[in-house]
Amino acid sequence: MVSYLDFINEYIMGSVQMLVGFRFLVRFLGKKARFFHYLLFAAAGVALIRLVQGGRIAEFLAYALLLVAAGIFACHADWESVILYSALTVEIMQFSFGIVNSLLAIFYPWMSSFQYKAVGLAFMVLGYLALLLSAFCYCMVQRFFPHLGTVRKQYMPVMLVPLLLIFLMGEYINAVLFENPGILYGGSAANASHLKMLVIQVLGLASLFCIMFAYEKLLENSRLSMELSLLEQEEYFLNQYVEESRARYDNTKSFRHDIKSHVTVVKELLQVGKPEQALSYIMDMEEIAEGISFPCCTNNPAADMLIGNKLGLAESMGIEVCCSLRLPRPCLVRDIDFCIIFSNALDNAIHACKGQKDGAEKYIRVTGHVQGDFILLEIENSFQGTGAFKTGTGLSNVKAVAEKYHGAVSIKAHGASVILSVLLIVPRQPVTESE
Repeated sequence: MVSYLDFINEYIMGSVQMLVGFRFLVRFLGKKARFFHYLLFAAAGVALIRLVQGGRIAEFLAYALLLVAAGIFACHADWESVILYSALTVEIMQFSFGIVNSLLAIFYPWMSSFQYKAVGLAFMVLGYLALLLSAFCYCMVQRFFPHLGTVRKQYMPVMLVPLLLIFLMGEYINAVLFENPGILYGGSAANASHLKMLVIQVLGLASLFCIMFAYEKLLENSRLSMELSLLEQEEYFLNQYVEESRARYDNTKSFRHDIKSHVTVVKELLQVGKPEQALSYIMDMEEIAEGISFPCCTNNPAADMLIGNKLGLAESMGIEVCCSLRLPRPCLVRDIDFCIIFSNALDNAIHACKGQKDGAEKYIRVTGHVQGDFILLEIENSFQGTGAFKTGTGLSNVKAVAEKYHGAVSIKAHGASVILSVLLIVPRQPVTESE
């Protein structure tokens, strides 16, 4: 009878405990796992726990490592989210079993008068009510803290350090309170210890949710800071557009006002037999016309204006510039998002070219490719350095825009040049008849 109960307790219920944690880890990560993944995880979990002989802490750490391995290799999730959710899964499981076991230990003296085997069986079954408490806590996490998976490396210690501290402190207090195995069951001293441990376990579980709430607020503030930064850039670009448009409008207005006079001059020069002077005058008019037109034609007026300004500034510094980019129109990418990408990328490119030695080849090339729903923007510039790049605010804003459109950003060095690639995934808008 004992061996049969031990088999159920260690293998059957142990597998169920493993599977509950793994199931909710998969749900936390927003991934899918196959049926054989669950079977393999349960078998590996039971085998690993039986092999580990270092006490409760070693068992929980082994379980956490197994969850991390399963999340990375079976679910193919990023390691930051896997580590965070694995630690959270194990801690919730730990506190749930601690709370239930403390409650059962408190009520044990009133049940000791019954048959020993029956009481032991009942307590073993009731002990696994902790799985229901764990599942309830997991559901609360998934419902009220949906953004915990938005993990950033610099914020990892904010969650992991308190989680680890709470875990170790709970185990340490448990070991101190029950240092004498003889007081585990029975006696006022045992009841007082179990009651203290119950309070500690409840407070520990509540602390987990408080930490998650604080972390969720931290992520929200980070998102708001990024949005504020983008709005500040948007305001700067809009002011720049207004000034540029005003200058071009004044130049265009002046040119249109004088166009009749220019035509009259050319006509008179031709009539008096001075074609060379007439040609020279026309060339001067052509230069004026180029000054009021956009030097780039990307099929996006806002991008034309901004790229033209940036490349014009680079050209005035002796930097060779080239733009062969054709953006789709209509397009679901906002004009301001295109401008955030090009403004920051070209500012970095100009800064890199300015840092080169005199006499070195300096150039900036803007290209792009459109294939179906994919828009690939590339800004290449000459570069002299070690190949190490720092992610500043400008590049962070470019990455934020790329993530907004489910894309990615990469920077690669090729010899004496650097290529910044920005991939945007945007469904093409159908062109209506009115367009």
